[in-house]
Amino acid sequence: MSGEGSPDGRPFDCHDFRVAVVAASWHEKVMAGLLDGALDALKRHQVESPVVVRVPGSFELPVVADALARQGFDAVIALGVIIRGGTPHFEFVSSAATDGLNRVALDHGVPIGFGLLTCDDEAQALDRAGLEGSQEDKGYEATSAALLTAATLRKIRRREHLG
Repeated sequence: MSGEGSPDGRPFDCHDFRVAVVAASWHEKVMAGLLDGALDALKRHQVESPVVVRVPGSFELPVVADALARQGFDAVIALGVIIRGGTPHFEFVSSAATDGLNRVALDHGVPIGFGLLTCDDEAQALDRAGLEGSQEDKGYEATSAALLTAATLRKIRRREHLG
């Protein structure tokens, strides 16, 4: 399982962080789990009033994440799911969304929580969606990672001790 060896995701105080979540709409059940996991992580990290924006699909995540990063959010969480089919569409959308989200992070210096599932089938996606019976909660994990990165960037920008 890919979650093996993951970092300790203990919540810490992020009450003064501005955080946005951009979530795709395809695969409603999987997306509900990812979004619930992200919102749970935000609540546990004491993020007040996160902004949630829905987009049609995973291909649209980067452009909206870019717009949110330009608005001064400390972190943007991107949630989506792409399930392999019988055409090259999977590779094109997965690559475009991944590259686009990476570009947003680097262009703006804003952590992007990478909650984009790229799975061979729906069963794999459901197993990572944080639903009852799932092995992993990628919505929670992506959010926790983005918040930790935002805290690290804040320390660097303030020239605080990182050790």
